[in-house]
Amino acid sequence: MELPLHILHVYGYAVLFAWVLTEQIGIPLPAAPVLLAAGALSTQHELNFWLVLLAGLTACAVADSTWFFIGRRYGQGVVRLLCRFSLEPMVCVRKTENSLGGRRQLTIVFGKFVPGVATVMSPLAGRSSMRYIEFLALDSLGSTIWIGTLLVCGRLFGDALKRNPGLLDTAGRFSGALLITGVIGFFLFRLWRRHRTLRRLAASRLDPEELKLHIDSGEPVYIVDLRHPLELAEDPFTLPGARSVAANAVRHWAADVPRDTDVVVFCACPGEITAAKTALELQKFGIERVRPLKGGYDAWKRLGYPVDAVPGIAPAQLVQLAVTPRIDSALS
Repeated sequence: MELPLHILHVYGYAVLFAWVLTEQIGIPLPAAPVLLAAGALSTQHELNFWLVLLAGLTACAVADSTWFFIGRRYGQGVVRLLCRFSLEPMVCVRKTENSLGGRRQLTIVFGKFVPGVATVMSPLAGRSSMRYIEFLALDSLGSTIWIGTLLVCGRLFGDALKRNPGLLDTAGRFSGALLITGVIGFFLFRLWRRHRTLRRLAASRLDPEELKLHIDSGEPVYIVDLRHPLELAEDPFTLPGARSVAANAVRHWAADVPRDTDVVVFCACPGEITAAKTALELQKFGIERVRPLKGGYDAWKRLGYPVDAVPGIAPAQLVQLAVTPRIDSALS
């Protein structure tokens, strides 16, 4: 904690505001060490606890409100853009979309504690039917809990320093190296997991042109649309004959998938991560002939191939379904 303590000694509340703001706009620069250090300094009366809390809350409100209105204006496009910079795009989008169903209030309140969810929580809330005043109230509560927890932990460390001043020297020798090692290890682990998934995906992807030939020739093919109801609400069309299902509820619909027919799964997420993960899970149920669609729904649509309207559900109904407990329970 020596480095954050030194920075806060010199620059105070301004650096704390800027650091929290930087993390909340999506740049992977952890604010937790700085908030912990600020909590420790508050016990020495070098920083005021309540001013630190106010600076952090202001940074969160600015960043989260900005992303809320960007999400409301640009919808799924901005979410995909954010997740292209995420080390785990599937977690980044899918976990937050599922949580913003029947549990969306809890997701906003506690989302800052969950890596990947916090990144896209605000723009996803913006593109949903949530009112801004409701979002702001829930987001402020969540920010208070998140920042307050870190500050209180920092104060506890500061109290320990008062009783044993030599503790800072011991912690200072190792804190910098441990922080750097932990951050590097975290990113390397995420990159390794993503690389492993993408390698398995690349080996089995099906080109849209090849799928089109299968359909035109009348060959039996079982097509699965894994897009979330919020994505379908913005573009309520799908591939010819596709079945729309919940990506996180494979066990509920895997029994309906034929074992003697080619199965094609597709999504509209960066790198077809959701499709790849679902294909791997289907193989665990004994469905061997399953392949993700290269480029997903966007590639199929970009090539001008035919699409069908989502049967029986209008866009407005899809938005409502996305926030009902029925869909949420199916995805849990």
